[in-house]
Amino acid sequence: MTVQDIRAFNRFYTNVIGALDYSRHLYAPFTLTESRVLYELAHSPHTDAADLRAELSLDAGYLSRILNRFEQDGLIERAPSRRDPRRRQITLTARGRETAGLLAERADESVGALLATVPAADRPRLSEALHTVRTVLSQDTDGHRPRSEDVVLREPGPGDLGWIVQRNAALYAAEYDFNADYEGLVARIVADFAEDHDPHLERVWIAELDGRPVGCVMCVRDDAPGAARLRLLLVEPAARGLRIGDQLVSAVVEFARGVGYRDLVLWTNDILGAARRIYQRHGFVLVAEKPHRSFGQDLVGQDWRLDLHGSGE
Repeated sequence: MTVQDIRAFNRFYTNVIGALDYSRHLYAPFTLTESRVLYELAHSPHTDAADLRAELSLDAGYLSRILNRFEQDGLIERAPSRRDPRRRQITLTARGRETAGLLAERADESVGALLATVPAADRPRLSEALHTVRTVLSQDTDGHRPRSEDVVLREPGPGDLGWIVQRNAALYAAEYDFNADYEGLVARIVADFAEDHDPHLERVWIAELDGRPVGCVMCVRDDAPGAARLRLLLVEPAARGLRIGDQLVSAVVEFARGVGYRDLVLWTNDILGAARRIYQRHGFVLVAEKPHRSFGQDLVGQDWRLDLHGSGE
Protein backbone atom coordinates (compact mmCIF):
# COMPACT_ATOMS: atom_id res chain seq x y z
CA MET A 1 0.00 0.00 0.00
CA THR A 2 1.37 3.40 -1.01
CA VAL A 3 0.24 7.02 -0.85
CA GLN A 4 -0.55 6.79 -4.56
CA ASP A 5 -2.88 3.83 -3.96
CA ILE A 6 -5.00 5.87 -1.56
CA ARG A 7 -4.95 8.95 -3.78
CA ALA A 8 -6.03 6.85 -6.77
CA PHE A 9 -8.94 5.47 -4.74
CA ASN A 10 -9.90 8.97 -3.61
CA ARG A 11 -10.03 10.17 -7.22
CA PHE A 12 -12.15 7.16 -8.17
CA TYR A 13 -14.64 7.59 -5.34
CA THR A 14 -14.86 11.35 -5.84
CA ASN A 15 -15.94 10.65 -9.41
CA VAL A 16 -18.53 8.17 -8.17
CA ILE A 17 -20.19 10.55 -5.74
CA GLY A 18 -19.88 13.38 -8.27
CA ALA A 19 -21.93 11.30 -10.69
CA LEU A 20 -24.66 11.23 -8.06
CA ASP A 21 -24.73 15.06 -8.12
CA TYR A 22 -23.95 15.40 -4.42
CA SER A 23 -22.59 18.92 -4.62
CA ARG A 24 -25.56 20.48 -6.41
CA HIS A 25 -28.51 18.42 -5.26
CA LEU A 26 -27.99 16.28 -2.20
CA TYR A 27 -27.28 18.99 0.38
CA ALA A 28 -28.81 22.06 -1.30
CA PRO A 29 -29.27 24.73 -0.05
CA PHE A 30 -26.82 23.71 2.71
CA THR A 31 -23.12 22.98 2.73
CA LEU A 32 -21.90 19.50 3.59
CA THR A 33 -20.92 20.67 7.09
CA GLU A 34 -24.31 22.31 7.70
CA SER A 35 -26.04 19.12 6.59
CA ARG A 36 -23.85 17.13 8.95
CA VAL A 37 -24.85 19.41 11.86
CA LEU A 38 -28.54 18.93 11.00
CA TYR A 39 -28.01 15.17 10.91
CA GLU A 40 -26.40 15.19 14.34
CA LEU A 41 -29.23 17.29 15.81
CA ALA A 42 -31.84 14.98 14.29
CA HIS A 43 -30.20 11.94 15.89
CA SER A 44 -29.20 13.54 19.20
CA PRO A 45 -32.30 15.18 20.67
CA HIS A 46 -30.52 16.41 23.82
CA THR A 47 -27.31 18.12 22.72
CA ASP A 48 -25.60 21.48 22.95
CA ALA A 49 -22.91 23.40 21.09
CA ALA A 50 -20.09 21.82 23.12
CA ASP A 51 -21.36 18.34 22.24
CA LEU A 52 -21.50 19.25 18.56
CA ARG A 53 -18.00 20.72 18.56
CA ALA A 54 -16.61 17.58 20.15
CA GLU A 55 -18.55 15.18 17.94
CA LEU A 56 -17.75 16.95 14.67
CA SER A 57 -14.36 18.50 15.53
CA LEU A 58 -15.58 21.94 14.42
CA ASP A 59 -14.13 25.36 15.17
CA ALA A 60 -16.28 27.10 17.80
CA GLY A 61 -16.72 30.26 15.73
CA TYR A 62 -17.64 28.34 12.59
CA LEU A 63 -20.22 26.25 14.45
CA SER A 64 -21.65 29.37 16.09
CA ARG A 65 -22.24 30.96 12.67
CA ILE A 66 -23.98 27.81 11.45
CA LEU A 67 -26.25 27.66 14.49
CA ASN A 68 -27.07 31.38 14.23
CA ARG A 69 -28.15 30.86 10.62
CA PHE A 70 -30.25 27.84 11.58
CA GLU A 71 -31.95 29.84 14.33
CA GLN A 72 -32.67 32.73 11.97
CA ASP A 73 -34.17 30.29 9.47
CA GLY A 74 -36.40 28.72 12.12
CA LEU A 75 -34.66 25.33 12.04
CA ILE A 76 -33.52 25.19 15.68
CA GLU A 77 -34.45 26.43 19.13
CA ARG A 78 -32.10 27.02 22.06
CA ALA A 79 -32.95 26.71 25.74
CA PRO A 80 -31.06 26.16 29.02
CA SER A 81 -29.70 22.62 29.19
CA ARG A 82 -31.31 20.25 31.68
CA ARG A 83 -27.89 18.74 32.41
CA ASP A 84 -26.00 22.02 32.89
CA PRO A 85 -27.83 25.39 33.14
CA ARG A 86 -24.66 27.11 31.93
CA ARG A 87 -25.10 25.43 28.55
CA ARG A 88 -27.74 25.95 25.87
CA GLN A 89 -29.58 22.87 24.65
CA ILE A 90 -30.23 22.85 20.90
CA THR A 91 -33.28 21.13 19.42
CA LEU A 92 -34.76 21.03 15.94
CA THR A 93 -38.07 22.77 15.34
CA ALA A 94 -40.80 21.10 13.29
CA ARG A 95 -39.34 22.86 10.25
CA GLY A 96 -35.87 21.66 11.21
CA ARG A 97 -37.04 18.06 11.54
CA GLU A 98 -38.73 18.28 8.15
CA THR A 99 -35.54 19.68 6.58
CA ALA A 100 -33.34 17.01 8.15
CA GLY A 101 -35.77 14.36 6.97
CA LEU A 102 -35.64 15.67 3.41
CA LEU A 103 -31.83 15.60 3.40
CA ALA A 104 -31.85 12.05 4.77
CA GLU A 105 -34.34 10.99 2.10
CA ARG A 106 -32.14 12.44 -0.64
CA ALA A 107 -29.09 10.66 0.74
CA ASP A 108 -30.93 7.34 0.91
CA GLU A 109 -32.16 7.73 -2.66
CA SER A 110 -28.71 8.63 -3.97
CA VAL A 111 -26.91 5.79 -2.25
CA GLY A 112 -29.74 3.45 -3.24
CA ALA A 113 -29.22 4.44 -6.86
CA LEU A 114 -25.53 3.63 -6.54
CA LEU A 115 -26.20 0.32 -4.81
CA ALA A 116 -28.72 -0.65 -7.50
CA THR A 117 -25.84 -0.84 -9.98
CA VAL A 118 -24.10 -3.48 -7.84
CA PRO A 119 -25.13 -7.12 -8.49
CA ALA A 120 -26.74 -8.71 -5.43
CA ALA A 121 -24.02 -11.36 -5.30
CA ASP A 122 -21.34 -8.66 -4.95
CA ARG A 123 -23.01 -6.65 -2.19
CA PRO A 124 -21.74 -8.71 0.78
CA ARG A 125 -18.19 -8.38 -0.59
CA LEU A 126 -18.66 -4.62 -1.00
CA SER A 127 -20.05 -4.30 2.54
CA GLU A 128 -17.11 -6.20 3.98
CA ALA A 129 -14.64 -4.07 2.01
CA LEU A 130 -16.22 -0.85 3.27
CA HIS A 131 -16.14 -2.20 6.81
CA THR A 132 -12.46 -3.08 6.43
CA VAL A 133 -11.54 0.40 5.16
CA ARG A 134 -13.42 2.13 7.97
CA THR A 135 -12.00 -0.19 10.62
CA VAL A 136 -8.38 0.06 9.50
CA LEU A 137 -8.41 3.84 9.08
CA SER A 138 -10.22 4.37 12.40
CA GLN A 139 -7.84 2.32 14.51
CA ASP A 140 -5.98 3.88 17.39
CA THR A 141 -4.14 2.30 20.30
CA ASP A 142 -7.37 0.73 21.48
CA GLY A 143 -8.49 -0.45 18.05
CA HIS A 144 -11.62 0.58 16.17
CA ARG A 145 -14.12 2.57 18.23
CA PRO A 146 -17.58 2.78 16.66
CA ARG A 147 -19.34 6.12 16.92
CA SER A 148 -23.03 6.99 17.00
CA GLU A 149 -22.73 8.44 13.50
CA ASP A 150 -21.74 4.98 12.22
CA VAL A 151 -25.19 3.65 13.11
CA VAL A 152 -27.76 3.50 10.32
CA LEU A 153 -31.51 3.17 10.92
CA ARG A 154 -33.24 1.28 8.12
CA GLU A 155 -36.35 -0.69 7.30
CA PRO A 156 -36.23 -4.44 7.94
CA GLY A 157 -34.99 -6.70 5.18
CA PRO A 158 -35.48 -10.45 4.70
CA GLY A 159 -34.70 -12.24 7.95
CA ASP A 160 -34.71 -9.13 10.13
CA LEU A 161 -38.11 -9.82 11.71
CA GLY A 162 -36.86 -13.25 12.70
CA TRP A 163 -33.74 -11.62 14.11
CA ILE A 164 -35.95 -9.41 16.32
CA VAL A 165 -37.60 -12.48 17.84
CA GLN A 166 -34.34 -14.39 18.28
CA ARG A 167 -32.37 -11.54 19.85
CA ASN A 168 -35.17 -10.49 22.19
CA ALA A 169 -35.52 -14.04 23.44
CA ALA A 170 -31.78 -14.58 23.84
CA LEU A 171 -30.98 -11.24 25.51
CA TYR A 172 -33.89 -11.24 27.95
CA ALA A 173 -33.09 -14.83 28.94
CA ALA A 174 -29.43 -13.94 29.50
CA GLU A 175 -29.95 -10.61 31.28
CA TYR A 176 -33.25 -11.13 33.16
CA ASP A 177 -33.75 -14.91 33.13
CA PHE A 178 -37.02 -14.63 31.16
CA ASN A 179 -38.42 -17.99 30.04
CA ALA A 180 -39.83 -19.05 26.66
CA ASP A 181 -43.12 -17.26 27.36
CA TYR A 182 -41.39 -14.01 26.44
CA GLU A 183 -40.17 -15.43 23.14
CA GLY A 184 -43.76 -16.46 22.40
CA LEU A 185 -45.01 -12.95 23.12
CA VAL A 186 -42.40 -11.35 20.86
CA ALA A 187 -43.10 -13.88 18.11
CA ARG A 188 -46.82 -13.03 18.19
CA ILE A 189 -46.14 -9.28 18.08
CA VAL A 190 -43.79 -9.66 15.12
CA ALA A 191 -46.09 -12.11 13.32
CA ASP A 192 -49.07 -9.76 13.68
CA PHE A 193 -47.01 -6.96 12.16
CA ALA A 194 -45.73 -9.12 9.30
CA GLU A 195 -49.17 -10.44 8.41
CA ASP A 196 -51.23 -7.27 8.70
CA HIS A 197 -49.89 -3.75 9.12
CA ASP A 198 -50.55 -0.37 7.55
CA PRO A 199 -47.19 0.88 6.17
CA HIS A 200 -48.41 4.47 6.39
CA LEU A 201 -49.17 4.23 10.11
CA GLU A 202 -46.91 1.43 11.36
CA ARG A 203 -43.21 0.82 10.96
CA VAL A 204 -40.18 -1.17 12.13
CA TRP A 205 -36.63 0.20 12.37
CA ILE A 206 -33.45 -1.84 12.41
CA ALA A 207 -30.30 -0.17 13.76
CA GLU A 208 -27.31 -1.34 11.75
CA LEU A 209 -23.62 -0.98 12.62
CA ASP A 210 -20.84 -2.23 10.36
CA GLY A 211 -23.38 -4.04 8.22
CA ARG A 212 -24.91 -5.95 11.15
CA PRO A 213 -28.20 -5.41 13.04
CA VAL A 214 -27.59 -4.13 16.57
CA GLY A 215 -30.99 -2.78 17.59
CA CYS A 216 -34.66 -2.50 16.74
CA VAL A 217 -37.96 -0.87 17.63
CA MET A 218 -41.55 -0.96 16.36
CA CYS A 219 -44.35 1.61 16.07
CA VAL A 220 -47.84 0.11 15.73
CA ARG A 221 -51.39 1.32 16.15
CA ASP A 222 -52.79 1.10 19.66
CA ASP A 223 -56.34 0.12 20.58
CA ALA A 224 -56.95 3.62 21.98
CA PRO A 225 -58.14 6.07 19.29
CA GLY A 226 -55.40 8.38 18.01
CA ALA A 227 -52.62 6.50 19.82
CA ALA A 228 -49.56 4.62 18.60
CA ARG A 229 -47.63 2.06 20.63
CA LEU A 230 -43.85 1.75 20.85
CA ARG A 231 -42.78 -1.89 21.10
CA LEU A 232 -39.73 -4.14 21.30
CA LEU A 233 -36.98 -1.56 21.81
CA LEU A 234 -33.71 -3.47 21.91
CA VAL A 235 -29.99 -2.64 21.67
CA GLU A 236 -27.28 -5.29 21.52
CA PRO A 237 -24.95 -5.19 24.55
CA ALA A 238 -21.84 -4.74 22.39
CA ALA A 239 -23.40 -1.63 20.77
CA ARG A 240 -24.60 0.11 23.92
CA GLY A 241 -23.17 3.52 24.73
CA LEU A 242 -23.65 4.82 21.17
CA ARG A 243 -27.07 6.44 21.80
CA ILE A 244 -28.73 3.82 19.60
CA GLY A 245 -31.70 3.58 21.96
CA ASP A 246 -32.16 7.35 21.76
CA GLN A 247 -31.96 7.25 17.96
CA LEU A 248 -34.56 4.49 17.75
CA VAL A 249 -36.98 6.22 20.13
CA SER A 250 -36.48 9.51 18.29
CA ALA A 251 -37.38 7.77 15.03
CA VAL A 252 -40.61 6.45 16.53
CA VAL A 253 -41.56 9.82 18.06
CA GLU A 254 -40.93 11.72 14.82
CA PHE A 255 -42.78 9.14 12.74
CA ALA A 256 -45.78 8.99 15.07
CA ARG A 257 -46.02 12.77 15.24
CA GLY A 258 -45.58 13.11 11.48
CA VAL A 259 -48.43 10.75 10.56
CA GLY A 260 -50.83 12.44 12.98
CA TYR A 261 -50.99 10.32 16.13
CA ARG A 262 -51.94 12.28 19.25
CA ASP A 263 -50.32 10.00 21.82
CA LEU A 264 -47.49 7.52 21.92
CA VAL A 265 -47.76 4.83 24.59
CA LEU A 266 -45.65 1.89 25.72
CA TRP A 267 -45.56 -0.88 28.30
CA THR A 268 -42.38 -1.96 30.03
CA ASN A 269 -41.15 -3.39 33.32
CA ASP A 270 -39.44 -1.51 36.11
CA ILE A 271 -36.31 -3.69 35.93
CA LEU A 272 -35.47 -2.19 32.52
CA GLY A 273 -33.77 0.87 33.98
CA ALA A 274 -31.76 1.93 30.91
CA ALA A 275 -34.85 1.84 28.69
CA ARG A 276 -36.87 3.84 31.24
CA ARG A 277 -34.23 6.55 31.29
CA ILE A 278 -34.42 6.81 27.50
CA TYR A 279 -38.20 7.17 27.64
CA GLN A 280 -37.93 9.86 30.29
CA ARG A 281 -35.39 11.81 28.22
CA HIS A 282 -37.87 11.86 25.36
CA GLY A 283 -40.70 13.20 27.50
CA PHE A 284 -42.66 10.03 28.33
CA VAL A 285 -44.60 10.16 31.61
CA LEU A 286 -45.34 7.16 33.84
CA VAL A 287 -49.14 6.84 34.07
CA ALA A 288 -49.64 3.48 35.82
CA GLU A 289 -47.78 0.49 37.24
CA LYS A 290 -48.89 -2.91 38.49
CA PRO A 291 -47.16 -6.02 39.85
CA HIS A 292 -47.53 -9.17 37.74
CA ARG A 293 -46.07 -12.63 37.30
CA SER A 294 -44.84 -13.16 33.73
CA PHE A 295 -42.01 -14.85 31.83
CA GLY A 296 -41.11 -16.83 34.96
CA GLN A 297 -40.44 -13.68 37.02
CA ASP A 298 -42.17 -11.41 39.53
CA LEU A 299 -42.24 -8.03 37.79
CA VAL A 300 -43.77 -4.57 38.01
CA GLY A 301 -45.32 -3.56 34.71
CA GLN A 302 -45.40 0.12 33.78
CA ASP A 303 -47.48 2.11 31.31
CA TRP A 304 -45.86 5.24 29.86
CA ARG A 305 -47.38 7.96 27.66
CA LEU A 306 -46.08 10.81 25.51
CA ASP A 307 -48.39 13.64 24.40
CA LEU A 308 -47.14 14.19 20.85
CA HIS A 309 -48.71 17.61 20.51
CA GLY A 310 -47.81 18.88 23.95
CA SER A 311 -44.20 17.58 23.88
CA GLY A 312 -41.37 19.80 22.72
CA GLU A 313 -39.34 16.72 21.86
